[in-house]
Amino acid sequence: MNTNPKGVQTSENAKFGLARLALLSLLTGAAIGLVIGCFRLALDHMNAARTETITWAHQWPVLGFVLVCASVAATTALAAWLVQRSGQPAAGSGIPHVEAVIEGTLPAAPLLLLPVKFVGGLLAIGGGLALGREGPSVQMGANLAQFCGSTFRLPTTDRIALFASGAGAGLAVAFNAPMAGSVFVLEELVRRFDIRIAIAALGASCSAIAVASLLLGQQPDFNVADLPVPSTWTGPIFGLLGILAGLAGVAYNRLIIKTCALFDGLTRWRPEFRALLIGALVGALAWFAPHMVGGGDEISQQVLVGGIGLAALPVIFAVRFVLGSLSYAAGTPGGLFAPILALGGCLGLGFGLLCPQFVADSGATPITFAIAGMAAFLTATVRAPVTGMILIFEMTGAFNQALPMLWACFAAMAVPTLMGNSPIYDSMKARTIGVAKTM
Repeated sequence: MNTNPKGVQTSENAKFGLARLALLSLLTGAAIGLVIGCFRLALDHMNAARTETITWAHQWPVLGFVLVCASVAATTALAAWLVQRSGQPAAGSGIPHVEAVIEGTLPAAPLLLLPVKFVGGLLAIGGGLALGREGPSVQMGANLAQFCGSTFRLPTTDRIALFASGAGAGLAVAFNAPMAGSVFVLEELVRRFDIRIAIAALGASCSAIAVASLLLGQQPDFNVADLPVPSTWTGPIFGLLGILAGLAGVAYNRLIIKTCALFDGLTRWRPEFRALLIGALVGALAWFAPHMVGGGDEISQQVLVGGIGLAALPVIFAVRFVLGSLSYAAGTPGGLFAPILALGGCLGLGFGLLCPQFVADSGATPITFAIAGMAAFLTATVRAPVTGMILIFEMTGAFNQALPMLWACFAAMAVPTLMGNSPIYDSMKARTIGVAKTM
């Protein structure tokens, strides 16, 4: 037993500091749950308004087409203008910026980032860009946590722990997935297991979901029928799907980087004009195929009920593949997770429908392959397999599909790594740092 009074004091201070961090994580998580819950509700209304506007505009074939293109272009340009005028690093996902702050490469943004990300995300994603709600949610969560840490004057280590935990809570609310939010902090953001960070991450995600559920409900984001448990010995079939997802993930990462570099090179064009052009292209697509635009949740839901035929899947995959990279290059707030899940679901469902013998032999259904494809494609691009699997579990409720996902994610993790392809957030971090230093 340590009888050193100084040692006892140090131990007591450490316990007090941990207790304060735990309580602050609960308080911060509650605030994040309220803000991101409101963001999701507002985004649902924006998506519904976009669909209704397109339907209404079809009364006038020519004028309606111009109206839809102009409206999507205007919302996209306004979102880009808001980012540029704010002077805040609010473009894109925001996750690379959060990681750079945790590493100490960039300073944390002031609270002004929150309204910029909130409004800009609504304009860009609600306008129809193929971007995910989790990017703004993660950065807004981290921003709120930074404000709380500064207000209560936490020491640097605890402030970083709370900052990372706020980001995880934002992801948790974005997908109604508290476990995935907590694991995301450890696996992707800090990339190590730390007791204090783990406690803060769990506390923030718990309270965030508790508050957000009052606004959003507690049901999983996707409705999936009960699925049979595939045979134990058919793992290599899902491994083959993982190889395809790994190759597709490498191509997707490269396309995003090249598309962003292409538009960054158009220095004669103002960022708002570049966003205007991309928005007009997305508006044209929205006129002819309104279900193709937006974050991709509707596509994912249709995939998970087998509502898309084999003939349509390659078209949807190809269009969304290009649209995702084009949307990210617009320089507006918006993430990558939701579009990635839609692509992975299409890839998996197509694989399951093309290989009926594999499906029959495995005791699975094409939906099982769709679920495995979602986790595998996310793993291939982000390189966070545990987060990906837990996220899909929580979003679908398909907890008995663990083994197929494990096989698929194993292969999807191995292929890009062996090919020397960097995770997408690592690749985008350098770009984020460069942009942030010019603002």
